[in-house]
Amino acid sequence: MKVVTFGELMLRLEPAGYYRFVQVDSMTATFGGAEANVAVSLANFGVDSCYVTKLPEHEIGQSAVNNLRRYGVNTQYIVRGGKRVGIYYNERGASQRPSKCIYDRAGSAIAEAEAKDFDWEKIFEGCDWFHITGITPALGGNLPDICEQACKAAKKAGATISCDLNYRSKLWSTQQAQKVMTKLCSYVDVCIANEEDAKNVFGIAAKDSDVETGKLNKEGYFSVAKQLAEKLGFKKVAITLRTSVNANQNKWAALFYDGSDFFFSKEYDMMVVDRLGGGDSFTAGLIYSLLNKKDSQSALDFAVASSCLKHSIEGDFNMVTVAEVEHLAAGDASGRILR
Repeated sequence: MKVVTFGELMLRLEPAGYYRFVQVDSMTATFGGAEANVAVSLANFGVDSCYVTKLPEHEIGQSAVNNLRRYGVNTQYIVRGGKRVGIYYNERGASQRPSKCIYDRAGSAIAEAEAKDFDWEKIFEGCDWFHITGITPALGGNLPDICEQACKAAKKAGATISCDLNYRSKLWSTQQAQKVMTKLCSYVDVCIANEEDAKNVFGIAAKDSDVETGKLNKEGYFSVAKQLAEKLGFKKVAITLRTSVNANQNKWAALFYDGSDFFFSKEYDMMVVDRLGGGDSFTAGLIYSLLNKKDSQSALDFAVASSCLKHSIEGDFNMVTVAEVEHLAAGDASGRILR
């Protein structure tokens, strides 16, 4: 199985522990980014995972490439060029104080990419699955067109295409997102979204839900999933559902519409170590499950369990194995020591 993902790999800088930006004179440095997070998770599951992006030839760009190689991601299709790696600063929230992300990604190598940088026909040789998100086209420049070219080539190669809507208000407006994503989603087979994405991108909202107050009418999201499928032509739709009690305590579940039936996962009560990459780990779990022909309920359960475990791990990447995910999905959520 070969999976290709395409997007921006960023340098993540953050204070240690729960310190605020204004308290520290040093920060830890790691790498992350939605599509790279999916690629790493899949590599950890034993999938031939190929990540495509553009990074500078200098040492920071090389460090980013090396970081992916460390986890077994295929980096042969990464284009080298441009002047900078995008950065995001993360301040971890606690209790009623939310986490905060500050982006510094303007002029990054991928944001200034050109269509000629990517040989999609070669990249998709033997490819079974292609994954993108709404973040990449939101970076502007040539990327909306490049994403469409990639989708066309993936379709021609016979790959299944998935897209996490991943709306980011700091990158573009809802009007811009709807225009671009409507076009891109015409190529998409499997759509992944969170509680707010469908509303922000396509104006489809669940009745009697208010994300800000933590009120989620979970049954209402079945209607959202079906409307998305009918409006955009998706074959399958998955929606993650997060109830945020506070920054450290979240409830986590998801639903899945496979084109004919609806499925709902169990809900996990989580103590959050690091929530960044949580949705990406869900996506990776779903892709892995569907590639391995799991039935719809089992695919959903595996994806949600994978994401639940990610919330206990520092950094963007989900450092878990298939066996660990299956152990949780089978029902052991005790967290008891294994020895």
